[in-house]
Amino acid sequence: MNIAAYCRVSTDKSDQLNSLEAQKKFFTEYTEKNGHNLVRLYADEGISGTKIKNRKEFLRLMRDAKHGLFDMVVVKDISRFARNTVDLLQSIRTLKALGIETTFLTANMTVLGQSEFVLTIFGALAQEESANTSKRVKFGKKMNAEKGRVPNIVYGYDKTIGDYFNLAINEGEARIVKQIYDWYLNEGYGAAKIANMLNERGLKTKRNCSFSQNAVCRILTNELYTGKIINGKQEVTDFLTGTRAEKDESEWFVTDRPDLRIIEPEQFDRAQEILHGRHDTFRIKHERQSNKYLFSTLIKCKECGWSFRRTVRTYKNTYVRWVCSRHNGKGADSCPNAVTVDEDDLIRALEEYFAGLLKAKKNIISYVVKEFTKIYKAKDDNENYEKGLNDQLAKLKKTRQKYMDMYTDDLISRQELNEKIGGMKSEMERLENELKLVQYNLDKGDQLEDIIKKTFQSIEDITSVRDMTNEQLKQIIQKIEVDKDGNVDIYLRLLGDLGLDENALIIDNHT
Repeated sequence: MNIAAYCRVSTDKSDQLNSLEAQKKFFTEYTEKNGHNLVRLYADEGISGTKIKNRKEFLRLMRDAKHGLFDMVVVKDISRFARNTVDLLQSIRTLKALGIETTFLTANMTVLGQSEFVLTIFGALAQEESANTSKRVKFGKKMNAEKGRVPNIVYGYDKTIGDYFNLAINEGEARIVKQIYDWYLNEGYGAAKIANMLNERGLKTKRNCSFSQNAVCRILTNELYTGKIINGKQEVTDFLTGTRAEKDESEWFVTDRPDLRIIEPEQFDRAQEILHGRHDTFRIKHERQSNKYLFSTLIKCKECGWSFRRTVRTYKNTYVRWVCSRHNGKGADSCPNAVTVDEDDLIRALEEYFAGLLKAKKNIISYVVKEFTKIYKAKDDNENYEKGLNDQLAKLKKTRQKYMDMYTDDLISRQELNEKIGGMKSEMERLENELKLVQYNLDKGDQLEDIIKKTFQSIEDITSVRDMTNEQLKQIIQKIEVDKDGNVDIYLRLLGDLGLDENALIIDNHT
């Protein structure tokens, strides 16, 4: 008889793979002993039995069955065939309809001659065993999370020899992590550009792969680099489908490990703000972050809000111009701005703009100080307000912790806990955001003179706008707006950073 054998192991660990080799050897000996012809051995390695769609060899077996390549399927145990009762019965019925016998050797069961009820019982037992395994795995992960363990591999860290769960900083990789944050925060490079720069240097990820945009983003969003281990953000809600659900922040397991800090928390927070800002900008305004050319993403269309794009035309001479990307790509119906801005003309306008700023330096400094003081009032008022916010936040945290302790001691149920602290989370977030804003304003007030001096020093250091990089220009210029009549408005970043009226120092130029 022509037979097919199927075997499976659920992980790719060495001991399980040894089990797979043992299963293969078993079927070879079985066919020789019983005088059958083994047409093919189908073997899935490192695949769970709860979902058929991921088991390529099993799916291949079912396809070959429809082509009549064999008369019987031999499986050592029901759990190797499937740990999902529904999948088990559907697969068995499909084979039965094709006239193919399925034999489970350890149970001494041949499907064509057995009641489906008996098969269902065996399948249910296999599924229950898988459910219990899932529970044990979840329990183990919970224990590891509570102890602040990190089972995964993270760039910038090495596993401690003899201790799978603990990390130690890899100084060489830590320098690269710091470089990535510096490029992103201070140089203005995007994740894709950073990945290319790392690959050009011949650097590899922890798994010895080339860097990708996603790999860089994972580094920029991993809070572990600030010395904070966060576990339990998600949990598997259905072991059969592998469906995951986000858990409430109050259920996360957070462990502070200052010894693992590579990046300061303030740097990490700034990176998140930039990431979210760029995502929202692209989603709402279809504007990508770029620093490829001098004016990349700096020139904005006043009519539609989209960025201008660079075009190059060669006719006797080479002309570099900038046009509205929406008008240029989607036509006049999308945006009426048909203005083309000559790059050389814009460079000259900028140089005149900077010269005008330096000439009016004293008046500008006087204006900035006056407006900032008027908007943010006295420093004492802000400090008193900050103290009030901190008191409110501390009170909320104390109350929340009280209810958490009551839940831990089984004095209240999970539902009662959620009812007690449900509204506190949003209120605490509001207070924390308000504190950040107040502190930001206080810090800016203290650093006002330094900020102004630094801005003017950057302008004075400019020898040629043409020789500047996009990142350098963005540190001085907030944006350059162009309307459909050809008016070019240049906005100084200093005012935007201080929260002042950006229109105060506009210089109008006609192209």
